[in-house]
Amino acid sequence: MTIKPITDTTRLANFCARLSSAEYVTVDTEFMRENTFWPILCLVQVAGPNEAECIDTLAPGIDLTPLYELMADEKVLKVFHAGRQDLEIFYHAMGKVPHPVFDTQLAAMVCGLGDQIGYENLLAQTIGVTVDKSSRFTDWSRRPLSDKQLVYAMGDVTHLRPVYEKLAERMEKTGRAHWLDEEMAVLTAPETYKSDPEDAWRRIKGRGGKGKRYHAILIEVAAWREREAQRRDIPRNRMLRDEAIQEIASSAPLKAETLGHVRGISQKMAEGSSGEAILKAIQDGIDRPAHSLPAPPERAERLPPGLGPLTDLLKVLLKQNCEKQNVAARLVASGDDLERIAADDDADVRALKGWRREIFGEDALALKAGKIALAAEGNKIRVIKLD
Repeated sequence: MTIKPITDTTRLANFCARLSSAEYVTVDTEFMRENTFWPILCLVQVAGPNEAECIDTLAPGIDLTPLYELMADEKVLKVFHAGRQDLEIFYHAMGKVPHPVFDTQLAAMVCGLGDQIGYENLLAQTIGVTVDKSSRFTDWSRRPLSDKQLVYAMGDVTHLRPVYEKLAERMEKTGRAHWLDEEMAVLTAPETYKSDPEDAWRRIKGRGGKGKRYHAILIEVAAWREREAQRRDIPRNRMLRDEAIQEIASSAPLKAETLGHVRGISQKMAEGSSGEAILKAIQDGIDRPAHSLPAPPERAERLPPGLGPLTDLLKVLLKQNCEKQNVAARLVASGDDLERIAADDDADVRALKGWRREIFGEDALALKAGKIALAAEGNKIRVIKLD
């Protein structure tokens, strides 16, 4: 099978014009970002109900405006599988998030096909198709692309058509289409994909609970790294590792000599322009007024003594109810939700609101109140109503 990718603007515009009248299109991207801050978009695959194309985004002179206009067309539903990275790429390329969107990975959770199911498993479970995975880890930036690569890439959107139709039909029949409203709202919100240097510190694990000076320096140095990594277009950790930022925030070196003692920072770097910028960020952190600091991450709440077993019972109840309702437990409640419900009947968690409350939250509160109990019956768990 030979596939000829779209490499010119005229052919792309004609293809997108035809799809502008489609009810939906399936979309996937191939990109590289191992050595860059910003992903390099190498290939976009798009399929309507009756045709599909691979778009060579690296082709000389091609203008992707028709593609971006299609992605922004409110009349056409865009179908992705695990589309967060794809949507991020489009957001940075076109300045807005494609909309409306349907994510088959999230829909599969609503349909009880597993938590964060992979594309290959989803194909097997819904349409009985297996795919050749040998081209998954390939350099999509090299040209020319082989027929094998293009066939693999095209399959990502042609197989997605029947998968989408089956999932959408199942959700419509069960009345669950609205169950994804919150998740889709987050997926299509521009805030999800913004990379504000002032918020870069939030990405660093183990970043809280060490005092205001530590917090202030962490914010300033992480912001410098974010801006510099974006400017140089290199990965954050290649610019400066998280561990180095944390050590800098703890030790607050004020001279190049002591900065060079930080693990991950060479003396050459400490004495150069980067070192000078880091030292300025440290001083800015020290000088920063405490009232201007964003709230540090909250420490995990400690459960009152004796609630561990109750939390475990809630986990069993969650699994039991979700298997009965044929929905992924992860979509209904998180481990943190269960801990907070165990501690407080009025906990502000999604599991006690809307459809989640109907299929789990009410039973969770009833279990706490002694109105229901869990019992083993052979190899199954049974929920027993109590007087």
